Amino acid sequence: MSSTAPSPRQSPLILRNRAFGAVWLGQVLTQAAVRMFQVGVSWWLVAYAVEDGQGLASGLLMAVSTLPAVALAPVVARAVARVAHRSVLRAAAALAGVVAAALAAWAWTSDLPVPAAYAAALVMATCQAFFDPCLTTSVPELVDDEDIETATGFELSTQSLAGLGGALLGALVVDRAGVGALAAGCAAAYVTAALLITGVRFHDAVASGDAGAPPGGRTLRRILGELPYVRRILVCFTVANLFTTAVFVVIPLYTRSVLAGGGGTVALLEASLGVGTLVGSFTGARVPGRPTVTGAYCLALMALALALPGLVAGRLVFAGCLAVAGWCVGVIGVRFVALFQRLVPAADKAGFFAVMQAVLGATFPVGSLLFGFAGDHLSAQTLCLVQAAGLVPAACALALLGGHERGHGHDHERGHGRDRGHERGHEREPAPVAGDAPAPETVGGGR
Repeated sequence: MSSTAPSPRQSPLILRNRAFGAVWLGQVLTQAAVRMFQVGVSWWLVAYAVEDGQGLASGLLMAVSTLPAVALAPVVARAVARVAHRSVLRAAAALAGVVAAALAAWAWTSDLPVPAAYAAALVMATCQAFFDPCLTTSVPELVDDEDIETATGFELSTQSLAGLGGALLGALVVDRAGVGALAAGCAAAYVTAALLITGVRFHDAVASGDAGAPPGGRTLRRILGELPYVRRILVCFTVANLFTTAVFVVIPLYTRSVLAGGGGTVALLEASLGVGTLVGSFTGARVPGRPTVTGAYCLALMALALALPGLVAGRLVFAGCLAVAGWCVGVIGVRFVALFQRLVPAADKAGFFAVMQAVLGATFPVGSLLFGFAGDHLSAQTLCLVQAAGLVPAACALALLGGHERGHGHDHERGHGRDRGHERGHEREPAPVAGDAPAPETVGGGR
């Protein structure tokens, strides 16, 4: 019996392309670090640092951690277009590493003030807001043309896994070694990422002169104005996100006040949510039905999953419900990003997805602050019921849009026949999954 050795092209991309493998590993380290820091500090605030106003403290942290990706989107776009990508990636990782190391030294030498943790979270989130889109943009500078699709899919699929790993470790490290060790671990990850990127050589790329404008000179207002059906879908998901993204505030509050658990419980709940989202991302394309009908059912199922822990307290009950809610988010992300790929004209896609990310991402800090404030006046179980109730109108509105879906599809084909050939090329492509964003649990495909 003889065996045939695999050709270089058959081996995994990260093994046969060391440059891409090094940068990809840097992304895994930075994303795991920022997620570990967010979950760990959120638990530190609720369990150790704050006696009164724990809900607002946790909500403010999540708002601070997600605001840079939304507020700095135009600045990031210009920087990525005009500055060498290796310089952006290396500087972002190095700065985050320096800040995390300084925070660790502060925590080990004296009591760490809460504002210092907020400031560090803001800097790390800002660095990550530059790092992630820059890495995605730089893929053609790291791989051959025939490997671009593989590299992009590999990069997107590993973001959720890195975030899941960081979420698992965050609260556990705080319980066992303190917030100083948490910051030190993040610093080690960031510095390692910066060193990996320093040793990589990027292919030359021509920078764009105006990265902030949508392709073709069309404004984002005009793009959405010509897509009323898509605009209504985005409104539905914007409303839903106000309630779904608050789960990151509810988890530590529920763990502390209802389950009387520790960091291990937080890790279990975060893992349940993350695994559910990953499974939904991989199975979403196989769920039957038109996107709006499927989305309405998923929002309704998510409402039931979030309501049950508000009625029945239990660690496994909450973990199971979070897994179901995460699955719904994953399915919605896949189905609707694929729908938008088909409906939005090719020339407008870059501008449309930019505004989609901004609109959906903007709800995260708002929802975090609202539910954080409410968490100081309402029980965690009541917050679960509020989340569920808030999803019901969004599910109903999305279901009502289902009757217009077929008619709109025909109108789109007539109005944008020039893009038909290009769009058909996207119909069976796997859609990018929301998980490569600040928060993978953003419905509608936002990052």
